[in-house]
Amino acid sequence: MSEAMPWTSAGPAAERLAVHRDDVELRGRTGFDPRFLAPGPLLPVPLPVPGPHAPPVVVLPYTHFTVVLRPDRRLAVATVAAVDGARLRDVDRAGSQWWLDPRVPQEQQTGPEVYARNDLDRGHLVRRRDPVWGTPEEAAQANSDTFCYTNAAPQHAGFNQSEELWLGLEDHVLQYAQTYDQRLAVVTGPVFADDDPVYRGVALPRRFYKVVAHLRAGRTVELAASAFLLDQSAMVERFGARAERAGRVPDLEPYRTFQVPVRDVALLTGLDLGPLPAADRLPAVAARAAGVPAGWRRVSAPDDVVW
Repeated sequence: MSEAMPWTSAGPAAERLAVHRDDVELRGRTGFDPRFLAPGPLLPVPLPVPGPHAPPVVVLPYTHFTVVLRPDRRLAVATVAAVDGARLRDVDRAGSQWWLDPRVPQEQQTGPEVYARNDLDRGHLVRRRDPVWGTPEEAAQANSDTFCYTNAAPQHAGFNQSEELWLGLEDHVLQYAQTYDQRLAVVTGPVFADDDPVYRGVALPRRFYKVVAHLRAGRTVELAASAFLLDQSAMVERFGARAERAGRVPDLEPYRTFQVPVRDVALLTGLDLGPLPAADRLPAVAARAAGVPAGWRRVSAPDDVVW
């Protein structure tokens, strides 16, 4: 859900077999630290996890980020990444290869067969550049870790490679972290629905969310969070049978990014987002537009974002 691949999934490179790694190579990965934004007991950001009655998940730590995998969907229900703006590094993505995580069975991951010979991209959930910081060795390891299939979701090429909205927002967030040496906690994932169109045995998510948290310094240090939602319904419907969606949140237009209340992300995903809904920076009252849920704010440029 970030950078466009140097080749698209329609090309011959998509048909390469996935790289397999050994468990030994992944030992020592600690994942996202809930105390990353503020050391000690102040303002922790816990791992986003589904409620007690949700399907089982597997927590997979990587370098500077964690993936919460839902095996029944073969995709992550959530990812959370630590972004250290003061220690970001530029790492060349050339030569990076997608790989399957040996810690979970292959059939619980969405591998290369879903992306071959079509317009579906391997969309990074944790953006490749976000966790690439620290020592040169740490940064290189984080870069490689983002290419695990557990950190990918099927996204239409037009959606994944759009520079105008979602990717522009991600650029804006990363530039903010780098310019002001800020630390960010970035939670990203798909919004699952029971009637998502099924393609090659995988239900394709129609929507994706992102919640960005940071600390605001005023009279006191406080946690601040902003949430966003983007829709690819019109582009993925043709990959599966259309289903009736009566009584659900109205479909959004493709390529449209919305800033939404953090609590709405929690309700749509069933995730426990800890203190983030209470730290929301979006005003409680927003203008209602046709076909747009109350409280949602359309974002067409970075200046539209309420931080």
